[in-house]
Amino acid sequence: MGLFGNKAEGGMMDVIRCDEQEYLVWKWRPSGAANSTKKENAIRFGSSLRVKDGEMAVFVYQQKDGSMQDYIEGPFDQTIKTANFPVLSSIVGLAFGGASPFQAEIYFINLSGNIQVKFGIPYFDVYDPRFLDFAVPMAARGTITFNITDYKGFIKLNRLINFELEDFNKQIKNAVSKYVKGIVTNIPAEEGIPVLQMERKLLDINDLISAKLRARLELDFGVNMKGFDLANIDVDKESYGYAELRKVTADQTTKTTIAQTEVNIKNLNDMQGINAQNISETLQIQREEAQRAQKLQTETNFIGAHALNQQSEVLKSAAQNLGEMGAMGSGGGMNPAGMMTGMALGGAMGGQMAGMMNQMGQNMNQQQNTPPPPPQIQYSVSVNGQIAGPFNWQQLQQMVQNVQLTKNTHVWKQGMAGWEVAGNVQELANLFGAVPPPPPIH
Repeated sequence: MGLFGNKAEGGMMDVIRCDEQEYLVWKWRPSGAANSTKKENAIRFGSSLRVKDGEMAVFVYQQKDGSMQDYIEGPFDQTIKTANFPVLSSIVGLAFGGASPFQAEIYFINLSGNIQVKFGIPYFDVYDPRFLDFAVPMAARGTITFNITDYKGFIKLNRLINFELEDFNKQIKNAVSKYVKGIVTNIPAEEGIPVLQMERKLLDINDLISAKLRARLELDFGVNMKGFDLANIDVDKESYGYAELRKVTADQTTKTTIAQTEVNIKNLNDMQGINAQNISETLQIQREEAQRAQKLQTETNFIGAHALNQQSEVLKSAAQNLGEMGAMGSGGGMNPAGMMTGMALGGAMGGQMAGMMNQMGQNMNQQQNTPPPPPQIQYSVSVNGQIAGPFNWQQLQQMVQNVQLTKNTHVWKQGMAGWEVAGNVQELANLFGAVPPPPPIH
């Protein structure tokens, strides 16, 4: 049997509902009731319960073995019945036989609304881990927005008896201030953000605080942090610590810049020296290759002449042998067969000798008709104070293509009075005219 019948059954009827516009947790009291705990907790016979959408009504029963709760989630608009209150059904059924008023505190929890709390933290000292002698005073202010999503966790962490939102917000504000101060103080050491740059890193610091603060508020207060806005980090720029820290960091930055510049200059000089050495080695290899090719050509010519001399010696020996063959015979007389053989072989050798002489004549004529090679242009080059060369025309062309030789490079050759930039040497004008212009920049 239900605890209450319809709304018309005897006794005074109360409508249990929350008419507050903005609230997080609101405690219901009977109309006209004084602040007497027992009287306001006595739920009358025939009362009805109205819970709007987005609300949660919590009935808190104080028992010897602790408090117990029934949760009614909106929308709900019915007369209170034990069928809808499992905990209430067991309590009233055992204690009162289901016919007497029951003791309970009723709280409405806003599950859809957001609570916004502003916070401000007065100046506190922040240290740069590199310069622990200088404390820089900082202040912070901002806003935190939260709501309740886990109402059971919220009720477990917060005693609802005589709950006051203003007191709860004050607890949230104090906790937020404590967490923000602790996080900001450790940011230079943990995140590597210099103290003098923290004002410009406001968004990064906001994200760091938000990530750490969300979990703490859920564990400590049972609320869901929907937003965190660190509006400002204020640095006391008139303080001694701030002035000294700026001076020390400026001096260190200057020293670092000078050291880095010196390193860059040294690297540049080393690179130029390496490039000059590479150019010199490359040109030396090219000269050695040219000398090797010339030597090979000379050796080839010597081998051809030696082969011709060898063939001449063979033919000379053959001719002598032919003479001896013609004189062969009994008693020292003429040998006709030998003479015939000698004549045949002599004709063959004569033809071979004629061919050889003809080939030699052609080679001589070709050599006589081939003009001598043009005179070699040989210039020495001064690269980064080091002299390299001399180089021939092809080598100079290659150097121009590799931008190793420009119009401003100093050159010299035998017969010149002194060094001169290549662009002023008439003989080298065509060398630079053949270089294609640089590609267009898109």
